[in-house]
Amino acid sequence: MGGDWYGARVSKLFSTPLSRKLGLTYPLVAAPMFIISNKEMIVAAAEAGILGTMPSLNARTPEQFEADLKWIRDKTDKPFGINVTIGLTDPERLQQDVELCFEYEVPVLLTSYGNPTEIVKQAHARGVTVFHDVIQLRHAHKAQQAGVDGIIAVSQGAGGHAGRVNPYVLIPYLRRSVDVPIIAAGCISGGDQVAAALALGAELAYMGTRFIASAECGAPQAYKDMVVDATHDDVVYTDQVSGVHANFLKQTLPEEGTPSRGPDAAKRWKDIWSAGQGVSLIQEVAPIEEIVQAIVREYHDATARLQ
Repeated sequence: MGGDWYGARVSKLFSTPLSRKLGLTYPLVAAPMFIISNKEMIVAAAEAGILGTMPSLNARTPEQFEADLKWIRDKTDKPFGINVTIGLTDPERLQQDVELCFEYEVPVLLTSYGNPTEIVKQAHARGVTVFHDVIQLRHAHKAQQAGVDGIIAVSQGAGGHAGRVNPYVLIPYLRRSVDVPIIAAGCISGGDQVAAALALGAELAYMGTRFIASAECGAPQAYKDMVVDATHDDVVYTDQVSGVHANFLKQTLPEEGTPSRGPDAAKRWKDIWSAGQGVSLIQEVAPIEEIVQAIVREYHDATARLQ
C-alpha cells in the first residue's frame, strides 16, 4: 500500500489538467518521428504512463497500419496517439488512416502540415482529441479556429521540422495569445527541461530526440549511438533536405554540391538522420520505461532546487 500511495502522490505532483484529461500518469509525449517511431514504442510509452505516438505513414500501407493498430490494442488499454500529416499524404490514404484511427478508437490525433478543420470535426464527433503542430502565432490562430484541443509549439532546436523561435519566448507567447493548451516541443531531453516547459505554461512536454536513444525505437543502432555521442554542435538547421528547414545530424548530411535529384541522390538522402539540439543531454540508450522514470526523478530534483 505504501508504494501505491507514494506512486499516486508523485503522479499528482507531476501532472497537468491536460495530462489528467488524457489519462496519463505523467505530462509527457513520445513525439512521432518519421520512419523510426513504431508500435513497440507506442506500447512501451503507454505502459510507462506517457502518451506514445507514431506517424500513420510509418506503416507503408493502410493494411499494415491496421495491423499495427490491432497489435497496439491487443497489448495495451492505455492512451496513445497517431500523427497524420495532412498536406504530405495522398488524400485517399489520409482518409483511410483517419477512419482506421476512429475504428480502433485511437484517443488522440496529432495533425501537421495542413488545415485540420475537417479532421477536427470528424474527431470531435467521436470524442477524439486533436493536437496540431505550429511554429508561429499565425498558424496557432488558424489551428484554434479549426477547433483543435491543443497546440504543439515546435520551437528552435527541435528535431525534424523546427521553428526559429526560442522556446522561452514561443511557449509563453502562444499561451497568452490563444485559448487552448500549449504543448512544448524542442530541446526537451530530461526532467529539467520538462520543469521549465511547465513553468512557462505548457501542459505537456513533447520529446522526440530523447526517445531515439531507446531500446524500442526503430532507428538503426548506429543512429542511436550517434545521438548519444553528439552535441548541439553536431546539429544543422537546413532546408536542403526536404525544402523546409529542419534539424539534422551533420555527419549524415551529403557533402555540399551533392545532387538532390536522380537515383544516386535517393540512396544518399535516405540515410540522413534527424535530431534536435537536446542530443547534448542524452548519455545512453535505455528502455522507454527507464527513460521515463529517469525524467520523473530529474523533474522532482529540479523542482526541489526551486524551493
